[in-house]
Amino acid sequence: MAGAAIFDVDGTLTDTNHLHVVAWWEAFRQAGHTVPMPDILRSVGLGSGDLIERLLGADRDREQDDAISSAHSVLYATCFDRLPAFRGAGDLLRTLDGRGWRVVLATSADGEELAALRRAIDADEAIVATASSDDVDRGKPAPEPVELACRLAGVDPGEAVFVGDTVWDMEAASRAGVDAVALLSGGIPRADLERAGARVVYRDVADLLAHLDDSPFGPESGRDAPR
Repeated sequence: MAGAAIFDVDGTLTDTNHLHVVAWWEAFRQAGHTVPMPDILRSVGLGSGDLIERLLGADRDREQDDAISSAHSVLYATCFDRLPAFRGAGDLLRTLDGRGWRVVLATSADGEELAALRRAIDADEAIVATASSDDVDRGKPAPEPVELACRLAGVDPGEAVFVGDTVWDMEAASRAGVDAVALLSGGIPRADLERAGARVVYRDVADLLAHLDDSPFGPESGRDAPR
């Protein structure tokens, strides 16, 4: 029986992780920090405060945090008019909606950024709600964003499937008691995603859409769908 289809956005529905990496790299550089891009990539998906702490450490000059976060936002906003959705992203959401799934976005994006991402995906008619880290006390990898998405969809965690691309997504879903589906499109290795709780891994949204009937969204959702 269909339930809630919960989706992360950056790196999952939109090809934006590396845009975030470059924006964060420049924001750190402007504040006098040299942070390797691979380290930033592995931190994408965290809220701004958690990302800065992970990369600069707890003993950093915290008075820089707001300036670094604001610089990232300004730099990333220069891409709002051309954010790319992955091939098949909108089709996947519309297909799930047509099959009775309640589609909810669980993302750290809000305001103009979320509006730009939704324009890129171009499937607003299939999206019933959004849950961002701004709506909860703790963002991913804490379970609260996924738990909120379940409440917005009106389902229990056991009736939901979460799709994401980072270890933070997988950990949040697992802690919320929700089936976790991982995509490789965000640049995180398969083994890392599986260790973090991914039930099954697909290449990208187009691959998931092509194998939807054999996935956790399929009619026999209790059956694993090896990739």
